[in-house]
Amino acid sequence: MPDTTESNDAAHAIRFTIPFAELSAADVDRVGAKNAALGEMTRALRRSGIAVPPGFALTAEAYGVFLRDTGLDVLIGSCLARLEPEEMTLAEASVTIRNAILSADMPRALQREIVGAYRALGGADVAVRSSATNEDLPNASFAGQLDTFLNVQGEGEVIDACQRCYASLFTERVMAYRRAHGFSQTGGALSIGVQRMVRADLGAAGVMFTLDTESGFRDVVRIDGAWGLGESVVQGNVDPDEFVVFKPLLGKPGRRPILEKRLGGKKRKMVYRKTGAAMTRNMPTGKAERECFVLSDDDILQLASWGCAIESHFGRPMDIEWAKDGRSGQVFIVQARPETVRSREQGDEFRSYRVTRKRERLAKGHAIGNGLAVGKVCRLDSPAQADRFTDGAVLVTTMTDPDWVPLMRRAAAIVTDHGGRTSHAAIVCRELGLPAVTGTGNGTKCLPHGRKVTVSCAEGDEGCVYAGQVEYETETVRIADIPATRTRVMLNMGDPTSAFRWWRLPADGVGLARLEFVVSNLIKCHPMALAHFDTLTNPKLRRQIKDATAGYPDKRRFFVETLARGIARIAATMYPKPVIVRLTDFKTNEYADLIGGKAFEPLEENPMLGWRGASRYCDPECATMFGLECAAISFVRDVIGLDNVSVMIPFCRTPEEADWVLELMAGHGLASGCGGLQVHVMCEVPSNAVLLEQFAERFDGFSIGSNDLTQLLLGVDRDSERLAHLFDERNEAVLTVIESVIRRAHACGRKVGLCGQAPSDHPDFARRLVEFGIDSVSVTPDSFLRVKQEIARIESSSAGAKPRTAPEATPLWSGPRPEALPSPTAAE
Repeated sequence: MPDTTESNDAAHAIRFTIPFAELSAADVDRVGAKNAALGEMTRALRRSGIAVPPGFALTAEAYGVFLRDTGLDVLIGSCLARLEPEEMTLAEASVTIRNAILSADMPRALQREIVGAYRALGGADVAVRSSATNEDLPNASFAGQLDTFLNVQGEGEVIDACQRCYASLFTERVMAYRRAHGFSQTGGALSIGVQRMVRADLGAAGVMFTLDTESGFRDVVRIDGAWGLGESVVQGNVDPDEFVVFKPLLGKPGRRPILEKRLGGKKRKMVYRKTGAAMTRNMPTGKAERECFVLSDDDILQLASWGCAIESHFGRPMDIEWAKDGRSGQVFIVQARPETVRSREQGDEFRSYRVTRKRERLAKGHAIGNGLAVGKVCRLDSPAQADRFTDGAVLVTTMTDPDWVPLMRRAAAIVTDHGGRTSHAAIVCRELGLPAVTGTGNGTKCLPHGRKVTVSCAEGDEGCVYAGQVEYETETVRIADIPATRTRVMLNMGDPTSAFRWWRLPADGVGLARLEFVVSNLIKCHPMALAHFDTLTNPKLRRQIKDATAGYPDKRRFFVETLARGIARIAATMYPKPVIVRLTDFKTNEYADLIGGKAFEPLEENPMLGWRGASRYCDPECATMFGLECAAISFVRDVIGLDNVSVMIPFCRTPEEADWVLELMAGHGLASGCGGLQVHVMCEVPSNAVLLEQFAERFDGFSIGSNDLTQLLLGVDRDSERLAHLFDERNEAVLTVIESVIRRAHACGRKVGLCGQAPSDHPDFARRLVEFGIDSVSVTPDSFLRVKQEIARIESSSAGAKPRTAPEATPLWSGPRPEALPSPTAAE
């Protein structure tokens, strides 16, 4: 190897280091995409208030001089030339090249310039990061492939870290990554970024994406963070806090559009090591750190605003790293690169399935969804057996409840012994986009554990479980080809965590957002147990509630904000289209199953016809509960700013009950018409249809709940398997009532929708609704395309929809409140 005590004369004309403030996005070839982005933000986004720690880039020219003057270019070329004829393995080439780079003497001219640039930073602790010219590009991120060194202190240590960065370009994993992505094994040119450290070891750090990383939803910013240095979050070594912010409302006066705040475990943090060869170490976090969020709401909104500004400036979704200094409290952006996964998806297509060759049928039941999945059976009796479950398996069990949801998310499909089309398993699977077969009767007995099966919901109402893998075809539908309809087709939603996956659907809004899912899955506690937490004496119950509400000392605030943000995730998905939120319609047995619920709920013989819906809101015992629910709706509309949210009252039996509910709502700042708020009512009790004109005087619209309406009109328990053959929304009695409701509501200037599963399952039922002139139908996301196409076909046929005119708004009924119910003062 040649003498490298001094670089040759030509090298003196080359600039080895450049401060970030002198770089721009046009300098990728000189300093790599990572350093070019830091320079661009430092130079161009300072006016936006974005803070980037100062630093400098070691240029690609410096890397070339290092290789040439040390003779490493010849050695590297020789090793790479031996790869193709397989004279040397990838591992052997990696070891040979890296050892040579680490043992080489860096040219003195290069050392002097690095030291001078480092001194210009005040000799501070720095981070030394690789920045290859083919890294962090829109089509390949190289994320985490090249090495980073934190808490580097002193001139010699900085030079040593730079040399180790050069060596990281030839680790076996990086060479394999280049081979897989078709890049040259020469590694391109390598730049290095040297940046003043933010004291995140005393504060917090994390990552930020300017889209949803799971669904590709472009209208949100997702932020993850944990205590200490950000490498623990980047490497996935810690369960971070998670925050989601809605872009369209950022910066609007008085609005704080934080859609989600999830407290992570944060059991450890990465900090500086004061002694020893390693520069950092991991240590446990304290109890107080684990129980509070790493960012304040102001920090969250500031970071989200910066993320939007960075995305706008670069013209593409971005993957950004941030750090908060524990001494000053200031937040900084320390890296930014293009997001390279979701942003490249076309996302303009949906897929359907058709079985072409069947195999032995092992079980059958109700088909939920219209998908198809293949996997091995995993039979479980309880969610407590989660450690036995393998991701991608077919979950087979007797029935499910909210405790099963985390497992269901990991499954390829679900099969249950019990349950119909309105069961918990059915509703959850529709929202998760999972095929499911419910009500098999014997699935847990006839599906052997570990057997490979196909779960098919692509054959109509009947779902089948076949042995092995069947043959099937797929059909892709482009969103642009989905027909327009006069009848609005909206969505039913309940699980906020799966709402974003449906953002591309051209739905007309959400016709039914169920709060029960939010309370069961996210809040988990009975609202009265939260409201009276300080008076609870049971230690086990208090611990359960503390665990469920971690991060919120004020338990009422936990309920309001968690419920509000659950609603907001759903509403943001369709914004600014209308989202109708049905207030809670738990039965007493369902409320009792919540944490702390048994102490506050009576035991009823028939909860389906008991203390539910509007009757609870009017009861003085539920004044606190209803107040918390109203506060959550106000938070969504007035704090977050999602004014596309309207309210729907369930199971309202009489006009007098309606008056009382509306008056209570007005007392909580939710008067109909105030700020554009609309209040709808479910038409699901026969009295709603009989006294429709009186209800129309009080409410802005109706939504027919076909399940309860059918149950009450036919006198059939909708949960009875023995009577399942009698439960049919297409019964002439039900259709006669529905037609009457639509006709008379239109005469009163009120719109009518239907939020049941029947239009999805029965095309003939959808036809009758369209013929009756219904304004909208609301269906589960998985059946949207099928229903939309069917309604378009119906409307275009000779028996299409009756012509109708849009109803004009009429004032809310304001007559005297009947004296049959207690006054608001008494209720309070």
